[in-house]
Amino acid sequence: MVEPVPADAIEAAVRDLATRSQVRRTPCIPLRRLGPTRDVEAIHLKLETLQEVGSFKARGVFHWVGQLEPAARALGLCTHSAGNTAQALGQAARHFGCPARTLLPDSTPAGKLEAIRGYGVEPVPVPFEELLDHVFSAGWENEPGPYLNPWADPAMLAGNATLGREVLSDLPGVETIFVPVGGGGLVAGIGSALLCAPWRVRLVAVQPASCPALAAALEAGKPTWVDMGPSLSDISFPVVVDELFPLLQRVVDDVVVVSEAELEDAVRLLAEHHDLIVEGAGALALAGALRVPAEDRGPSVCLVTGGSLDMPVLARILGDA
Repeated sequence: MVEPVPADAIEAAVRDLATRSQVRRTPCIPLRRLGPTRDVEAIHLKLETLQEVGSFKARGVFHWVGQLEPAARALGLCTHSAGNTAQALGQAARHFGCPARTLLPDSTPAGKLEAIRGYGVEPVPVPFEELLDHVFSAGWENEPGPYLNPWADPAMLAGNATLGREVLSDLPGVETIFVPVGGGGLVAGIGSALLCAPWRVRLVAVQPASCPALAAALEAGKPTWVDMGPSLSDISFPVVVDELFPLLQRVVDDVVVVSEAELEDAVRLLAEHHDLIVEGAGALALAGALRVPAEDRGPSVCLVTGGSLDMPVLARILGDA
């Protein structure tokens, strides 16, 4: 069972990451008004795309790798990933001078695959069903070196929680934080930080309609498998793992499910009005926030979590405007 990250562990992660030049304190910027029909004045964007590796994953990965003994790191690091965790692992492995490899779906976009190799990580593409089997049969126990569970490792979640701490520090009075959901590790970390907040902050998880696993689980009161359809968001997973569900059930106040059209609209908005290249998963939070009336969300922050978007995909989205 995954427990909330305690306040002292979050503080330790904050201090640790402050010593890592590869992990940045990213800005929160106001979302620009798009016209009289769209009320966005109270929405801010937390730009994790400005991390050196291009996503929030640098936080949890660097904190996890930094806690390992050198002898353990030398055996080689491994994880499973939709792309961004693997890139962050490669960045950390390069810094600490150790090898790294990752299992990933064989449908991983070409841009992410190229970036993973660029960081020196050995990618091991497998059919998604094989990846599921690896996760649920504890296949990582056969790895020679440390294996990072991106959803449940305490050090990873503590690193993720530092993102929540920054939001609370930079925007006192924020009422709602919108967070994209894949496996659930980011929501668990943010939720842990909010449990320590000096005021009440609502946590709204956002998922694509093609794979609303958390929404289904919260409605059923237990992890529930859902069918997965194609999506611009490539972080989806068809079920919330058992050990993480009780924590998500505790910290998540609501789930917003967005369509592919809404997701593409958010990607387009960020590109055209903020000159930001943001992947589908990275735009999920904004897509969710734009579905919620301003009076229901209040001053809000959307976590813009990653920027690994293939240029042909961006060109298609902009061309479809």
